[in-house]
Amino acid sequence: MDTKKYNEYVEQVTPKHSCFLNTLKAFVSGGLLCLIGQALTNLFISTGMSLTLASSYTTLCLIAASVILTGFNLVVPIVKFAGAGYLVPITGFANSVAACSIEFRQEGLVFGVGSKAFNIAGPVILYGIVTSGFFGLLYYILTEISVI
Repeated sequence: MDTKKYNEYVEQVTPKHSCFLNTLKAFVSGGLLCLIGQALTNLFISTGMSLTLASSYTTLCLIAASVILTGFNLVVPIVKFAGAGYLVPITGFANSVAACSIEFRQEGLVFGVGSKAFNIAGPVILYGIVTSGFFGLLYYILTEISVI
């Protein structure tokens, strides 16, 4: 097969995506996740919790829901529709960690579930800590020289 025929073949089998439609779906589905999160926060506050505690419980509920959806293999159809609207927030991170753990569960609790969960979580935690340290130092320096 020559290059021209190959490129035509690739063009035929490559799915066509609408950038506008994908952006709109991500915006709406991400907004829906935020709406659910805010509703949970308001529910927890109405029971007498402080805003900080209610926010923590909301985060835990969203993570638990994402892990449960991952366990029942329901995330794939959601992501096919929502795209970044589901993957970008904490739900996507929880799905990534849970999916790695589920995929390697046959290798045991230590070498399967335990070690593979950190394939995704480890770099995120590492770079989150390094970045927050960098910006904390930058903030400290800027406040010391009275820029902020």
